[in-house]
Amino acid sequence: MPIEQETRLVAGETAENAAEAATEAAPQSRHITSPSLKGNPDELRDLEAGLDKLQSDAHRKARIDWTRIILPIAALLVLILAWQFYVSLGFKRRDQVPGPLDVLGQFGALWAEGKAQEAVWTSLQRGVIGFLISVAVATPLGLLLAQVQPLRRAFGPLISGLQVLPSVAWVPAAIIWFGLSDGTVYFVVLMGAIPSIINGLISGVDQIPPQYRSVGKVLGASRIQMALQIVLPAALPGYLGGLKQGWAFSWRSLMAAEIIAVGGTIGFGLGSLLDQGRTLSDMATVMSAILAILFVGILIELLVFAPIERRLLLRRGLLAGSTR
Repeated sequence: MPIEQETRLVAGETAENAAEAATEAAPQSRHITSPSLKGNPDELRDLEAGLDKLQSDAHRKARIDWTRIILPIAALLVLILAWQFYVSLGFKRRDQVPGPLDVLGQFGALWAEGKAQEAVWTSLQRGVIGFLISVAVATPLGLLLAQVQPLRRAFGPLISGLQVLPSVAWVPAAIIWFGLSDGTVYFVVLMGAIPSIINGLISGVDQIPPQYRSVGKVLGASRIQMALQIVLPAALPGYLGGLKQGWAFSWRSLMAAEIIAVGGTIGFGLGSLLDQGRTLSDMATVMSAILAILFVGILIELLVFAPIERRLLLRRGLLAGSTR
């Protein structure tokens, strides 16, 4: 047999053998898993069970959590019953400690007169406008102090001191400067909210990993781009905490200003209603105003801040294991 023909026969047999070997190995290759799971069906079942649990948790989170509705209502009912029980003991006169039904009746009377709507709307409008102005002022200042170390060292203690200072201390000065006008109210609100928002933003910036800034420098980000596109988004958890605290301070500052600064061109807010009840020794009106102030604060938290905070934590994977 010629050498060339023999070589072709040997090559053909080798190719056929290789094809048969590949065919036999193909079914086995489909069952090959990662080295840690190969030949261990128990680990595969555990992995599958874990994935199923993650999927069930996602479906469970998608459903309405009725405990978020039922438990607060139950707690409110318990407090109302305890209040009514204390009133029924008769330790204080009913004009000094009115019962829940007395307060509800007085609030209904104020609503029928239109005073309740006017007071709630006036205070809510002032609070929202003052808070938005505070955010617009405090955000760039907070970013500036957080980014420029000499400015932070110079003004940081002053900002912290202003945050500790009770907002009611600004009311007499505001009355002298702005008279009995809305300017007095807004000034007190701003002085109460701005320091809290600034410190919250600075705290959020301090918690940013340094790698974020390094990546921004490598990508050639300018100072403004670094602040707005890298630092501020990364500092959102702390910034949101500062916003919540800023709203709380602005709402409390507003009530203090409305209670003290009465008359002139200042409108009739919840603080004015509270002071009117005190002047008339009408405890039912006082309690109505207090509860209205409380419920407005709760609604703002539930309808505005809580959904934003929950979505932010969920997007960053920080909600697992939380009691929220």
